[in-house]
Amino acid sequence: MENTDFRMINWELAANTAATLVGAGPKLSPAQIAEVVADLRIKADAAVEHVHRITGLEAAKDLRDSQVLIVDRPGWARANVHSFEAMLDPAMKSLAESRGAKISETTQVLSSTATGVEMGAILAFLSSKVLGQYDPFAGLLREEVPSGGRLVLVAPNIVAIERELKVDTNDFRLWVALHEQTHRVQFAAAPWLREHLRGKISELLASLLAEPEALGQRIKAAAGSLTGGNSKTENVQVPAEETESSLGLLSALQNSEQKEILSHVTAVMSLLEGHANVVMDAVDSSIVPTVKTIRQRFGGRGKDRSPLEKWIRKMLGMDAKMRQYADGQRFVNKAVALVGMETFNKVWERVENLPTETELHHPEQWAARISAAGEE
Repeated sequence: MENTDFRMINWELAANTAATLVGAGPKLSPAQIAEVVADLRIKADAAVEHVHRITGLEAAKDLRDSQVLIVDRPGWARANVHSFEAMLDPAMKSLAESRGAKISETTQVLSSTATGVEMGAILAFLSSKVLGQYDPFAGLLREEVPSGGRLVLVAPNIVAIERELKVDTNDFRLWVALHEQTHRVQFAAAPWLREHLRGKISELLASLLAEPEALGQRIKAAAGSLTGGNSKTENVQVPAEETESSLGLLSALQNSEQKEILSHVTAVMSLLEGHANVVMDAVDSSIVPTVKTIRQRFGGRGKDRSPLEKWIRKMLGMDAKMRQYADGQRFVNKAVALVGMETFNKVWERVENLPTETELHHPEQWAARISAAGEE
């Protein structure tokens, strides 16, 4: 008999744990908070026109199917709990159908509590690092969220970084918004991409979560890998020889089928992040006057991390995540140079046009395939 109440993750506990553990961030008065929130909304709106001009994607003209949300750190953690719940829902249903009747209620309670606390601790750590993200999955389980998802900007983290780097606030906020709005436009230009990604991620997670005895460890690995999936944290490059070890716990939990799915998801995520970085780097001083200073100072961050933070980042696979920005950016720059922006934008038309992981590192192969398809 199917266990309809099957629950292996306590989502509410995860959100509450994150809210309890995370620091509040820089101190701001109510008036200052209101000013930052209003300004970030203005910057998010202003960024859309620039994304349209740089990418040529007509989807940038109408983004009414999604929303912009300005949050604090606990708010970001809660928003990501909702996103995880939506992403994991198919995997949880599959696990319930295959194993639900075999797992006792006591085991479910213990597992859901342990994984809820584990995920909450991970989100608490990440919630102090992430500047923003576009979440395409948020509207899948919640009626109050538009079907196209939501763009989330983490106000205290943006304020903390602009203070730390001593950069112009207007320029920095627009620069960050450009990256996140590009993600919003990507999913609007490729409306099929959300379900495609969700299906692949669900397939991977269903396999990873097939053994409830190891659920805590697997949730830790999966959460660390996927939480950064659509988020802008720090643009830090990682040497190629460190890539496999930087995948953290996830690298030890892959059979051949899992590796194939992960390879595809990695290629897609790298494309999304690299494309957004290309848009960020396409702005000049006429749009963001201090852009060179911002790039220099932002790129230099991370040199003074504590050993503990470095260990946590490696455990969660965050260093490998940073490599996605560099790999994807090189791919997009080379592909656009080879075929032009108009032909490059065919990547958003259908799943077959997405690059493989091999093509990601050899853009000329992707360019040749897409050009040949256009001639048929």
